[in-house]
Amino acid sequence: MKLDRLLSILMLLLRKDRVKAKELAEKFEVSTRTILRDIDAINLAGIPVVTYQGVNGGIGIAEGYRLDRGILTSDEMISIIISLKGMARLIPESQHDVLLEKLKNVLNSSQLESIESKTKQLIIDPSPWFNVDKINEMLTVFKKAIEEKKEVRFRYIDSNCNETDRQVEPYFLILKGQNWYLYAFCLLRRDFRLFKFSRIKDFQVTEHLFEPRTISEEQTFLQQGWQTAGDPIALELSFAKEMKAIVAEWFGEDGVDDEDGRLLVKTTLPENNWLYGFILSFGSGIEVVNPPHIRSIIASIAREIYEKYSG
Repeated sequence: MKLDRLLSILMLLLRKDRVKAKELAEKFEVSTRTILRDIDAINLAGIPVVTYQGVNGGIGIAEGYRLDRGILTSDEMISIIISLKGMARLIPESQHDVLLEKLKNVLNSSQLESIESKTKQLIIDPSPWFNVDKINEMLTVFKKAIEEKKEVRFRYIDSNCNETDRQVEPYFLILKGQNWYLYAFCLLRRDFRLFKFSRIKDFQVTEHLFEPRTISEEQTFLQQGWQTAGDPIALELSFAKEMKAIVAEWFGEDGVDDEDGRLLVKTTLPENNWLYGFILSFGSGIEVVNPPHIRSIIASIAREIYEKYSG
């Protein structure tokens, strides 16, 4: 978009002394003539852009025209840049690059070198390992639907493998536990719901506009998402001592050693098909101590698996 290009050019000019028109044309994949028209537009906006002739010439901002460098401290700048880079990996958008250039502009060359060195010490990449293209497509489509207040239609498969057609009013995009969710008002259920991206199929934005509803504090999407995932159930799990690292990874603790040298963990999780699969994912390294009905369900599923593969 032209506006994005103009902002990007402006940020580059604010940070660098001089840039050749040809370099800008190559960077933004447009003609030199287009760049010169962009420079005229920036000038008309009241920002003094000067063209310097000669070997070391180029396009630059008039001397003395710079942003206030005391707006942010170095530590604040580092935190913001790290966060922006993480977001850029999740949602690639030109606005992120423009904002990064804005932030860097308030620094002189020595400060910029120091901060860039420090930002490389911590890398945040919350993007998933798989299906990145599909997730990016969904983020782009749903984000636009939220901005334009348009209803979205899709097929949804819940945790019990029931498939329904849904039409929703989208409100928020949520990243939690490395999973993306759409928080929306479901016209079928007549209530707010969390929809997991991986369970959404055949999504499309409709032309039907909606009037945003008022969301109370009690309707927090995280609490509501927990409730709709299944009834919370208290679990006592026993792990083989060889599973210590995995136990710490999932439950944030090493567990309590019992007399047999195993690791005991007490936790609360929603009871649904995900829970059964989660327990089975630990193979023979886990045993459900309580409650008894979960023991029975896991034993039944394991028996079916054994019969299928032993036949």
